[in-house]
Amino acid sequence: MNTRTKLTIGTRGSKLALWQSRYVASLLSEQTGLPVELEIIKTTGDKILDVPLAKVGGKGLFTKELEVALLDGRVDLAVHSMKDVPTELPEGCVLAGMPAREDARDVLVSHHDEDLLTLADGARVGTSSLRRIAQLRSLRPDIEIVDVRGNLDTRMRKAEEGEVDAVLLAAAGIRRMGWKTRISSYISVEQMVSAVGQGAIGIEIRKDDNFMKEACEALSDAPTLLCVNAERVVMKTLEGGCQVPIGAWCRLVDTGKRDEALLMDAMVGSVDGTRILRTQRRGDVTEPEALGLAVVADLRAQGADEILAEIRVE
Repeated sequence: MNTRTKLTIGTRGSKLALWQSRYVASLLSEQTGLPVELEIIKTTGDKILDVPLAKVGGKGLFTKELEVALLDGRVDLAVHSMKDVPTELPEGCVLAGMPAREDARDVLVSHHDEDLLTLADGARVGTSSLRRIAQLRSLRPDIEIVDVRGNLDTRMRKAEEGEVDAVLLAAAGIRRMGWKTRISSYISVEQMVSAVGQGAIGIEIRKDDNFMKEACEALSDAPTLLCVNAERVVMKTLEGGCQVPIGAWCRLVDTGKRDEALLMDAMVGSVDGTRILRTQRRGDVTEPEALGLAVVADLRAQGADEILAEIRVE
C-alpha cells in the first residue's frame, strides 16, 4: 500500500538531464496520479570538467551521488542516461524501467555541415570518449582530436562557432532537446558503433520499493529493455566502462518470417585506432543474455582481452 503523497526524482542539473527527468515525471504522474518533483544533485562527473573522463577513474561518475540520495530516502527514484550507468549497481538498488529509446547513433555537428569522410585533412574534432576516439582514429588517422567536456549545448557551439571543426555527440540528446536541425550528419554503425545503452533512459529505485517497481514496469518499453540488457552483458563481461573503448548496439530486426530477432554490432579498439575488433550477430529475442555472451566470445577470439589489458595498464 502506498502512503506517499508525492514522488521525488533525483537528477543531474544539465538541460538534457532535466528534460529526461521531466519526461519520466510526466509518465509517472500519469501512471500513479501523484505529483512528481525534481531534486537536482551534482555528481562527480559534473564537478570535474578539466580532466578527460577516461583519466578520472572510478565508476558511477554521473550516478553515485544520485544513488546515495536514493538509498537514504531523499528521493524515490533516480533518472539516468543509460550509457552512464555502471553494470554493477550498489547493494539495494535496481533498474526498474526504461521508456522507449531514442536514436542510438552518434552524430557529427560541424561548422560547415560535413560528415566524417568530407572533413578536411587535419580537421580538429572534439570528443572525450575513448570509444569515439578509437573509431575516429581508425577511420580518419589524419584528424586532430581535441578533448571537449561540458554540457551538450556548450559542446555543439564549440563546433558551430569554429572553436573546433566538428564535435562527435549522441543523436539522442540532441533530438530530445529539439535541436535535430543542428546535426550535420548521422554516423552509420559501419563507421562507428554506439556506446552501450546510448539513447536509453534508465530509472533506478530502491530494491524493496514495490510501489515504484510496479509503476516503473508499467511505463517501460519491452524492446528497449531487451536490447539494452543484451548490450550491458557485453560491457559487464568485458569489464568495460568509460575508461575503455567498447561499443555495442542492439536492435530488433524483421526476419522476414513474421517474427523479429535481435541484431547486435559490437567493437573493442585500441585508443590509437590501429586495432578495431568488430562483430555482428543475430540472436533470439527470448535470449538477450546469450546474444551478449556470443558477441563477447567473438571479440575475445579476435584478441579483445589483450587490447583491454594494455589499455588498463596505461
